[in-house]
Amino acid sequence: MFKKLVAIEPVNLIPSAEEALHRYAREVVLFGDVPKDDAEIIRRIGDADAVLLSYTSRIGQAVIDACPSIRYIGVLATGYNVVDYVYAAKKGIPVTNVPGYGTDTVAQFTFALLLEICHHVAHHSEAVHAGRWEQSPDFCFCDYPQIELAGKTIGIIGFGRIGQKVGTIAKAFGMKVLAYSPHEYESGKAIGTYVNLDTLLAESDVISLHCPLFPETEGIINQATIAKMKDGVILLNNGRGPLVVEQDLADALNSGKIQAAAVDVVSAEPIKGDNPLLTAKNCFITPHIAWATKEARQRIMDCAVNNVKAFLSGAPENVVNQ
Repeated sequence: MFKKLVAIEPVNLIPSAEEALHRYAREVVLFGDVPKDDAEIIRRIGDADAVLLSYTSRIGQAVIDACPSIRYIGVLATGYNVVDYVYAAKKGIPVTNVPGYGTDTVAQFTFALLLEICHHVAHHSEAVHAGRWEQSPDFCFCDYPQIELAGKTIGIIGFGRIGQKVGTIAKAFGMKVLAYSPHEYESGKAIGTYVNLDTLLAESDVISLHCPLFPETEGIINQATIAKMKDGVILLNNGRGPLVVEQDLADALNSGKIQAAAVDVVSAEPIKGDNPLLTAKNCFITPHIAWATKEARQRIMDCAVNNVKAFLSGAPENVVNQ
């Protein structure tokens, strides 16, 4: 049993998960707001030997060194770049994540964004409620061209669980699927065709980002890669905000090189008022909710609690820095 377990920021615990954590720590402290800096994170951790965090806060070398009681760090997300996991490993601290919880949810949301671009459902619904259809001389009206997906090509950057699910749905729409990934899986070959990045950029009508954020993928969508894309391409990002150089994307949207973009993530969250995507043409932005269905949150909590239990049992699971 842990002496003290601290969630240093909101981790969207459902009541059953919160109750379960009390079985594995003598004291459980759950903070309901995001710490403003490292000093606040260090104060919150104090002498805790187990730490949970979600997506916003960062645990780097300075925090780890200042909190020598830490034995375990659990990230309640799939991405784990919020922790200096390499340094944690040097200090003998395992870092766990929650893989696979959002495969269906994020893939579903990807197509919610894509279909909004194709049909502008929200806009037309608002127009009808404003009386536009009632006043129309014809039986219908369209303020935007409607786009059919069948026969078009989707390029998926990152072809793991989520990317492959997106590919499966895309095939059901009649789309051709191209994939770029450092690893080629047999399951992926059954869904789409693996190609190099330049080929994907040149041939795709829709490009969807589902790769993790690592140094080699940061800024993968930039002025140079955008120049290799088809004119009028659609870009989707439900992965990580820093995968995209936002000013370059905004410039491409404003010039018409990219027809439309839909992003659920941005470089700094919550979004800053000077983010160039806020004023870019044809840019749909949602507040990092692709993961947030009730069903996915339940899976996160179940896995997070199981990760704690597995560590205490001596057989840790989902360790990312072994």
